[in-house]
Amino acid sequence: MGKIAFVFPGQGAQAVGMGKDVYDALPHSHEVFEKGDEVLGFPLSRLIFEGPDSELKQTVNTQPALVTTSVAYLEALREHSVSPDYVAGHSLGEYSALVAAGALSYEDAVSLVRLRGRFMEEAVPGGQGAMAAVLGAEREALAELCRCISEAGNAVELANVNCPGQIVISGSKAGVEEAAQRVKEIGGKRAIPLEVSGPFHSSLMKEAAERLAVELEQVTINTPSVPVVVNVNATAVTEPDEIRELLMQQVFSPVLWQDSVEWLIAAGVDTFVEIGPGSVLAGLIRKIDKTVKVVNINSLESAKAGW
Repeated sequence: MGKIAFVFPGQGAQAVGMGKDVYDALPHSHEVFEKGDEVLGFPLSRLIFEGPDSELKQTVNTQPALVTTSVAYLEALREHSVSPDYVAGHSLGEYSALVAAGALSYEDAVSLVRLRGRFMEEAVPGGQGAMAAVLGAEREALAELCRCISEAGNAVELANVNCPGQIVISGSKAGVEEAAQRVKEIGGKRAIPLEVSGPFHSSLMKEAAERLAVELEQVTINTPSVPVVVNVNATAVTEPDEIRELLMQQVFSPVLWQDSVEWLIAAGVDTFVEIGPGSVLAGLIRKIDKTVKVVNINSLESAKAGW
C-alpha cells in the first residue's frame, strides 16, 4: 500500500477570508485562531478574515496567518483520523509541517514565524533586494548564470527549485534584474518579477537567520511522530537538534521543493495531501509527477470529506 505525505503551503498562498469556514463550523479549528490572537497579542484572525489584503501581504503578517490557517485545516482533517507517513512544507510551510508531526507546538510555531517574518523584512533595506520566477530554464544553467553575475559583484542565487521549468531566483535588485534579462541566453523562456519585501532564501538573509537562531534556542523541539522532509537538503529528519539547525539555515538556503517531492515519491509516497489555503503545491507536485494522487484540504467541504 502506498504512503501518504501531508504538505503545507508557504508565502503566496494567502487570501483574505481563508479559514473562515472551519473557524465558524469546527470548535478545534476555532480554537487555533483564538490561540493565535492570544499568543501574538493582536487580532490576527480579524486580519485573516477581513483584510485589508495589503496588510495581510506583509511578510510579518503573512507568515503567522498561513501557519494558523494551515493548522486550523489540519485540525479539521484530524477529525477523520487520517495520518501521514511523512510531512513537508514549502518554506514557512515547514513550520506547519513540524506542528503536524508534533515537533513544534502551534504556539511556538506561530510566535517563531512572526519573528522570522520581521527578521526577514528587516535584513535588507527596502528596494535593495528582489526575487523573480524564471520559467523554462535548466537548473544547472541558471545556477551557473547566477554564479557568474554574483562573481561580478551583484549577488543572485537560486531560491526555490519548485518543479521542472520553474525556479525562483533571489538576491540584490541589480543581480536579479541582470539574471532576468539574460535567461534567454541559457534557453529559459522568461522571468517574472515577484512582489516580495526582500530577497528571501538568499545569502543576503544570513543576518535574519542569525537572529532567528537565538529564538530557536528558546523553544522546545520534540522528536517528530513521522519524518519531516526539509527544504534545505530534501531528506527526512527526525533529530530535534538537526531540525533546529536546518530551520535556521532554511532562511538563507534554497527551497528544494522538487527534490523533496521526488525524495518522497522514491520513499513510496503515492498520495500528497496539501493542507492549507490555495492549491499552489498541488500544481507543482502534478508538474513533478503526474502519476501521484494529490488532494487539497482547503475548505470545510474538503476537510469534511476526509480527503
